[in-house]
Amino acid sequence: MKPFVVNRYGRIVLPFNFFPELDFSVFQTLDQFTAVIKRDFEEKAPTEAEVGARLEAGSYQGRYDVLRDVALNLFWVNRYAMTMYEKRPLRWRDVPRHRDDVFLPVFKPWDGSELATAMEAGYRTLKPSWDEATEDKVFRILFDVFRHKLWAGAELPAIKPTVAEILANPRSLTYHLLAYDPDYPGYAYDDIIECHHEVPELEALLRQAMVLHNQYRWDRSKTRLIEVAKLDPDDFVVVFHPRHEAVLDFIRRVRGGQRQRLARPSPVESRRPVTPYPPVEVAKRFTVMPRLEGLGIQKGEHVCTNDDLIRNAAYCWSPMTAVEILAKTGIAQREYTELDLDHLALLAARRALAKSGRRPEEIGAVLFCSCTTTKIMPSVATWLSGQLGIFQTHASCDIIAACAGFPYGLAEAVRLLQEIERPVLVVCAERFSDKIGTVRTSRMIFGDGAGAVVVGPAPTGAPPDIEVFQTYASGPMSEVDSIIWPNPDFDNNITVYGPEVRALVKRYLTQMIGELRALPRPDGTSGSLMDAIDLVVPHQANKTMVVKLATAAGIDPARCYFNIERVGNTSSASIPIAIHDAVSEGVIDRPLRVFAPGFGAGAVGGYVVMRVDPAIVA
Repeated sequence: MKPFVVNRYGRIVLPFNFFPELDFSVFQTLDQFTAVIKRDFEEKAPTEAEVGARLEAGSYQGRYDVLRDVALNLFWVNRYAMTMYEKRPLRWRDVPRHRDDVFLPVFKPWDGSELATAMEAGYRTLKPSWDEATEDKVFRILFDVFRHKLWAGAELPAIKPTVAEILANPRSLTYHLLAYDPDYPGYAYDDIIECHHEVPELEALLRQAMVLHNQYRWDRSKTRLIEVAKLDPDDFVVVFHPRHEAVLDFIRRVRGGQRQRLARPSPVESRRPVTPYPPVEVAKRFTVMPRLEGLGIQKGEHVCTNDDLIRNAAYCWSPMTAVEILAKTGIAQREYTELDLDHLALLAARRALAKSGRRPEEIGAVLFCSCTTTKIMPSVATWLSGQLGIFQTHASCDIIAACAGFPYGLAEAVRLLQEIERPVLVVCAERFSDKIGTVRTSRMIFGDGAGAVVVGPAPTGAPPDIEVFQTYASGPMSEVDSIIWPNPDFDNNITVYGPEVRALVKRYLTQMIGELRALPRPDGTSGSLMDAIDLVVPHQANKTMVVKLATAAGIDPARCYFNIERVGNTSSASIPIAIHDAVSEGVIDRPLRVFAPGFGAGAVGGYVVMRVDPAIVA
């Protein structure tokens, strides 16, 4: 988990965007690790020569642009030290000679003084981007690091030699500190977290500069490269220690050439069902009709705006403005919570239960829908049952159906009603904020939230509130794996592969609309069920994408309700939260027939056509 923090200014800070921390348990080979480093550090960063060439060619529009490139270059230069090692200055006589967990870096000399001088002159000719004083402060920090760098970034090996190995080649060059002060000034963790600037881009750059300064906590002007054979016992060298045991285990795996894990199975070609699965028409299929009795939600208590994302720009993010994020996703902000997921779900469940007027002993089943739960035993559903004072249910279980969780939960609730003829509590909750890490595409989209609904048996002879439901799953593996968590290729963070997601949403929306157009209008008049829909409340996935695909499928965007611009994508919880907000805003001001489609990870999909009375919403 990678939780956010809220600093004293009330702003969200994502520490892991500034302090690289990789999960080395997922790397079996050096090639796997190198691929991640290349993607996150190298592909975004210019080399030293490229920064100089861009300055000489006049490619930079302002000082911020060149400073950002220099910061990216220095993150790349420190890509192995920051992710794998701690640097500890130590007298040569005190350095262990025969341990396998102590390393010395080897460098090839590189004189960048002429380039640094030219870059400084080029920087001075540029106009300030926003704040000259702050930009000059960042310049002083970054260029002090850059001009005293004694090697080029491309020549660094990931696995450093042990002391015994470097001594085997006495002419190997390593770091020698001519002077070392253990109290050399640096930036404390709180300095970085509490950093504040009105310009989001500069706030992120200030943090990056502080982190990079701390990579060299000594007088950088008093350093040189020296052959290890020429070291005196009192000379200070920089010893590299693995940051934690997982790094050391990885180094030992690579050095030992341990047998690799068995290859994952290859999928067979996807084949469509022999016959399509028809949507379930509740009144025709079941005897106990479902009634929606109460709906409650709980949103995250912290707002994370698009500007907040930019304040937290990571070393692996391409530049993007707040306006560009809004245009790409339809999201201006998302809401995060510091509550545990089960606590968030409990608050929504209590509200729904209270609104329904049902007592705990009346509830016959609890269904919990989520794709971000980390509680396996007990299941969140059984935990909620106990917290709510429900002594026993016919069934309390968790359902993992990602963004189709709400349709899946309601479908299962209708089925359970036939057995137990008692109310079913369906709770949908997600906490994405601590599972995204440095994956910007996911960070732009996902938020936290919970929604719950009580589905009870309708009075005899009354029509069902849930009229039609449908669920789907699977497809080609490219769509099944379109959203992954945990994803070892991205440090076990949630990752979204956009083209594949668009493909599955298009496929499912087209299928859903076709099914609704094939069903008759409920009142028996001419037309289809689709014609009788008053409002479409889709899963709040990505407004820009959904509007485009809905239009292509023949749905007028004016018939759709969105609240994603304020709350982000809350996966299984997005539809109940959207219904709540539609009632709050007066969009649902009377009983309406609502079509609520959902689609997402695992290539799951589903929808419900239901009658929503605003009176049920807490």
